[in-house]
Amino acid sequence: MSDVVPLAKRFDRFTEADIDSEIVVMRLDNGEFFSLSETSAAIWRLIDGTRDRAALLSELVARFDADETMLAADLEEFLEQLRGMGLLGD
Repeated sequence: MSDVVPLAKRFDRFTEADIDSEIVVMRLDNGEFFSLSETSAAIWRLIDGTRDRAALLSELVARFDADETMLAADLEEFLEQLRGMGLLGD
């Protein structure tokens, strides 16, 4: 996937609730729940259809005191998980 393509959630495939400092997401296809906190919650909130992967990474680097290479690897792994669950558009 090209870095210049904005990432967008597939809102028809999940529902979510923001509870305290975490986000609870439920997949509509199978009822599976999962919880997002810290970096994963920040990424989820940043996926708004206007930012591409590079913009997400730039924002994460600005927000977190972590190595950019490590953040990039974590970001890609999380995005792949979301794609695998069908929660991100192509």
